[in-house]
Amino acid sequence: MFARHKLIELQQALRRAPAVVVLGPRQVGKTTLAWQVAQPDGLYLDLESPEDRRKLDNAEEYLRSRQGRLVVLDEVQRLPTLFEPLRGLIDQARRAASVSGTPATGLYLLLGSASLDLIQSSSETLAGRIAFVELSGLHRLEVPPILWDSLWVRGGFPQALTAATDADSVSWRRDFIRTYLERDVAQFAPRVGAEWLRRLWTMLAHLQASTLNLSQLARNLDIDARTAQAYLELLTDLLLVRQLRPWHRNQGKRLVKSPKVYIRDSGLLHSLLGIADLEGLLAHPVVGASWEGHVIESLLAVAPAGVTPSFYRTGAGAEIDLVLTWPNGEHWAIEVKRSTTPKVERGFHSACEDIQPRRKWVVYPGAEAYPLRDGIEAMPLELAMQALSIGPGASVEEEIGRKT
Repeated sequence: MFARHKLIELQQALRRAPAVVVLGPRQVGKTTLAWQVAQPDGLYLDLESPEDRRKLDNAEEYLRSRQGRLVVLDEVQRLPTLFEPLRGLIDQARRAASVSGTPATGLYLLLGSASLDLIQSSSETLAGRIAFVELSGLHRLEVPPILWDSLWVRGGFPQALTAATDADSVSWRRDFIRTYLERDVAQFAPRVGAEWLRRLWTMLAHLQASTLNLSQLARNLDIDARTAQAYLELLTDLLLVRQLRPWHRNQGKRLVKSPKVYIRDSGLLHSLLGIADLEGLLAHPVVGASWEGHVIESLLAVAPAGVTPSFYRTGAGAEIDLVLTWPNGEHWAIEVKRSTTPKVERGFHSACEDIQPRRKWVVYPGAEAYPLRDGIEAMPLELAMQALSIGPGASVEEEIGRKT
């Protein structure tokens, strides 16, 4: 079992909120993580099981009789009517806590594999009573260095990463893609054709790290732009695709307004493109875009809550691959390079003059952090992740000391 970085964040959320939602794609490890915090006395209900759903025919009575135990409700988007009785039970627990002095926190742990519908339902019904934790695939701070190349090639789904052979990993990911298209799409959008969505998903893989041209995408699929947008949003809501939004605060510059698109898991990206192993990846034209997406997802997997990601690009060519904006307004500018001797283009310098970031990093696949000119630091991916997880207060020198 891998030690998940989100375990501490989840434990902290349960200590401050009555209900916590863990969001992540299927098979990413949500249930395993939930069991870690629910043992030994937690109650687990799988809402895809007819037997467990029947237990909740009278949800309020059933759950009230089990108060005092952490209740884990898996695939909670299957039963959206559950949020209303949960609100009543949480409020009752709060009233009782005000008398006894015992905090009414850590009552319910909800697991979901889609974001939009679940967040809307829970946030509207359970406003002020709920916290959110997003669980991505495994990343470098969770696996030993010997697996880092495999992590990039196979992706972060535990079963794909730990498969006995590359061929077994490819088979698992192909089955995963087919299951999502045939089962989950039908659940969330029954009118969406699985074959159309597969074509879109594959086309997005070819466009990895590119700025979205929705009209061209729709023409290539032979559908209208509104339908293409709906399909894209569905893949985004299923936490399979990321639309990285452009920076938009600098009104004096002519900025790109379309998002950049990424297949979030590098292993799924490679399966959609027919890439089976590291040798095939290094020979494929997508290798640079794949590394960029892998780095961005790795960094965002450890970014503290409240950090907002975007990218910066002007019509004149100034560009930053990833801008992280902290709640205090501080910005970090991150460029991604696959070269072991990274060089920074003029456009990055120009973009940094525009946004004035506090930190400027070039994340590359090397082993050593070292300074470049103009306050830019070359950073190995794992060191950048460690520094980002600590936050604005830590210096790179401190993080190097922690590593050594």
